[in-house]
Amino acid sequence: MKKFGLKLFALTVMLAAVSPAYGQFNLKKAVSSATKAVQAFTLTDAQMAEYVKESVEWMDTHNPVLPEDNDYTKRLRRLTEGITDADGIPLNFKVYDVIDVNAFACPDGSVRVFSSLMDLMNDDELLGVIGHEIGHVLKHHSKNAFKNELLTGALKDAVASTGGKAAALTESQLGTIGQSLASAKFSQKQENEADDCGYDFLVSKGKNPWGIVMSFEKLQSLEGDSGTKQSYVQKMFSSHPETQKRIEHMKKRCEKDGIARPAASETEKK
Repeated sequence: MKKFGLKLFALTVMLAAVSPAYGQFNLKKAVSSATKAVQAFTLTDAQMAEYVKESVEWMDTHNPVLPEDNDYTKRLRRLTEGITDADGIPLNFKVYDVIDVNAFACPDGSVRVFSSLMDLMNDDELLGVIGHEIGHVLKHHSKNAFKNELLTGALKDAVASTGGKAAALTESQLGTIGQSLASAKFSQKQENEADDCGYDFLVSKGKNPWGIVMSFEKLQSLEGDSGTKQSYVQKMFSSHPETQKRIEHMKKRCEKDGIARPAASETEKK
């Protein structure tokens, strides 16, 4: 049975409508910043790395991470075999056992996939999602979004007062900046860049990039399905009406490169 998801002091923990026994990875801020004025200070790469490390550790501690002998984890290990780094950034993969449909990659190379997303997707589709999320890391979208949250978001005063030392932040503050990693939304241009970068990354690792197309098609089919927890669907497409154009662009790349689309029958999910 799925456990409660991310529990933030400053966030609300909700139960899923489908069953009172299931928890939800909740990223809703209870209090938002009144302003977004940029603080008169900067963050070094070393300070940024410390914040990311502390935030990822906080999320891994406060979410149910499935063990190595779990079928979900075994499947993820099999799919990502040989994918150890992204342009020198070491990658590490874990499964969160929560009901929300989501996945995200952090600037330090931490990739977190939710078990409910794995339930919805076959192997090729899941690799497409992973490739796309790593694309955001390679293009520094994740890093820039996280840095912007630290400098201009609800925690700007707290970060400024610590001089950039993540260890000085409270539990609730670490939780709040952790949620910015998992819930980051990107512009249409950034999504397109992540698509292309993810395509190149998968090809470089000997993986079939058609998975990006297939994952988009699967997610597109879920739009408007009120019975599905659509965290990832909303993050990917809610503000991007040109979903079909992204799909067609990826299709053309695959066809131009002479890469065959995987068989229509689904691969094993677990």
